[in-house]
Amino acid sequence: MKKTDIRKKLLIIRKRKYDESLKVNPSKFLKFLREKNLKSKDIGGYYPFNSEFNILNILSVLEKKKYQISLPIISRNKKMDFFRWTIFDPLKINKYGIPEPISKKKIYPKILLIPLVGFDNQLNRLGYGGGFYDRYISKYSDKYKITKIGFGFSFQKIKNLPVNKFDKKLDYILTEKNFF
Repeated sequence: MKKTDIRKKLLIIRKRKYDESLKVNPSKFLKFLREKNLKSKDIGGYYPFNSEFNILNILSVLEKKKYQISLPIISRNKKMDFFRWTIFDPLKINKYGIPEPISKKKIYPKILLIPLVGFDNQLNRLGYGGGFYDRYISKYSDKYKITKIGFGFSFQKIKNLPVNKFDKKLDYILTEKNFF
């Protein structure tokens, strides 16, 4: 099955099965960061839309714990960078319908929280198909270590995803049920 077919099917399932109450407890996430020895205070998050796994409760707790939160902004040249954001800051909606920060303070997060359309046991991620996260990771991973944590629902897991040379594996995947 092709990525586009898998993506289409999983987006339909996610929309049908989406439940706002399916979340990772922020204290479990903080424990996860400690257990994995992830000490960076620079977190690149995402603002959930289109039935994505809602991480706003985690971002709020991280901010209270003095983490520096940033969200992505997609530029005209199909590139993505992260910009400072607090839970109280206003957002604007980009051409894809994704909320983005208004801030122009660029941040280089060492830990990325990444939304998933699908994933497999090998820590491969299926996104929307634009390659924004893959390009970002390729661009900056030579300059510093980026820990990539995918967030998705357990029902988004499939046996094997087709991958290509541009796809970047995740380091961890968190669902409402498990940490991989």
